Amino acid sequence: MRKGLQILFAVVLGLGAITPAFASSDLQSDNQLFAQRLSGEVHHELAMIPEFTIFDNLSYRIDGGTVTLYGQVRNGFIKGEAESRVKHLQGVQSVNNQIEVLPASFNDDRIRRQVARALFSDSRLSTYSIQSVPPIHIIVKNGHVDLEGVVRVQADKDTAFIRANGVPGVFSVDNNLQVEQPRKS
Repeated sequence: MRKGLQILFAVVLGLGAITPAFASSDLQSDNQLFAQRLSGEVHHELAMIPEFTIFDNLSYRIDGGTVTLYGQVRNGFIKGEAESRVKHLQGVQSVNNQIEVLPASFNDDRIRRQVARALFSDSRLSTYSIQSVPPIHIIVKNGHVDLEGVVRVQADKDTAFIRANGVPGVFSVDNNLQVEQPRKS
């Protein structure tokens, strides 16, 4: 009888140790679903800011209930609007707004327009300009250009760099464009 109680106790103890592993797995799955849902909602809210253009860049990171906003924008309104839209999403506990407001500059505005014209007048890159929020963003700060976003192939990334670098008054170009399809060997 005593041996039977020991076996029963061992089985119950063993099940107790296994159950948290299943619960932990379910919890991780729920956390992943929450993060995916929240990521989609944050992306949508940022993309729907009416003043958001190809001359602004917004990105974010989600850590539990905290959303950290990054990027560069031309005016403070977009920075505030991004925080306001994200703050009210279900599951967001706090927003860490690290968006940089670019300095106002007539020269930078001229460079923005000329780089956009140079990129999107190229037949290889013109298809990127017809989307409501084009995937290529042109960030200009004190004559330095950052290309941000996503292009389909490496040749598009290279073409964008060459075209932006050819604009008069540009001091440097950082090509941070991501490629959807890597070059095939």
